[in-house]
Amino acid sequence: MSLRILFTGGSGKAGRHVVPYLLDRGHTVVNIDRTPLDDPRVHNLVADITDAGQMFNALTAYAHLGELDEANGGPKPFDAVVHFAAIPRILVTPDNETYRVNAVGTYNVLEAATKLGVRKIVFASSETTYGICFAEGEVKPDFLPVTEDHPTDPIDSYAMSKVCNEATARAFAKRSGADIYGLRIGNVIEPHEYATYFPRYFDDPSLRRRNIFCYIDARDLGQIVDRCLATDGLGYQMFNAGNDHNSVDLTTAEIIEEFYPDVPVRGELGEYEALYSNRKIREMLGFVEEHPWHRYVTSPRLGE
Repeated sequence: MSLRILFTGGSGKAGRHVVPYLLDRGHTVVNIDRTPLDDPRVHNLVADITDAGQMFNALTAYAHLGELDEANGGPKPFDAVVHFAAIPRILVTPDNETYRVNAVGTYNVLEAATKLGVRKIVFASSETTYGICFAEGEVKPDFLPVTEDHPTDPIDSYAMSKVCNEATARAFAKRSGADIYGLRIGNVIEPHEYATYFPRYFDDPSLRRRNIFCYIDARDLGQIVDRCLATDGLGYQMFNAGNDHNSVDLTTAEIIEEFYPDVPVRGELGEYEALYSNRKIREMLGFVEEHPWHRYVTSPRLGE
């Protein structure tokens, strides 16, 4: 079914792949960003997520000029909101600005969407919420694989803003009854980045320790968002968004032996199964990985 979607942050690293994925499936997408997305199929609106009035206005606006011909008493309501807009990590803006933009912006988007009756919202959280990625020194997971019930315990402003956003989303879901699904997105890899980065990861797997060896292909992230939009009735949910395998060419057992010898392991793990678990998106959303790293780069160790 074709949906009318308001997408914030569609011009960012993840959004510029997720938006085309949604467009390819016949959805109408309005991209809210400070910089328009260069795709003739998308409708761009330059707006500031930290301005509550602009978010209410954007969600009650026409998607494009063509809708004027179909208008009958004003614009149609949006079917869904996908909220990706954010300061993307620490050390881009001062810490307080990172927290302000991400927390206030998310509040504004969720408030406008739920008060205007949008029943499906997908928002970007982060792998950093587990307190490992931007930790001072080395912090190890409490247990493996890292599932959605692992504690979120960060010290940095970016991850703190994302934990705040998860609590905000939970409250709006409880208040409105809308389906609000959050994605704890792993390290996003664009198609051209495999050749650049992955040989380095094979040579030095420790480069991936802070990411819990996770990666998410930007196009597979598009599928995850699409599966969220197609799956109704789950209420408030958090999902790890990662690919099926780790981002190095070691077996899962070898990674555990080298990097996590003292970390408890819960249950059985496949030979190359991701330590940043995506079981929940596979089981609840029907996600099927389409872009594993070994399709795009050769490992000298594995010969594939």
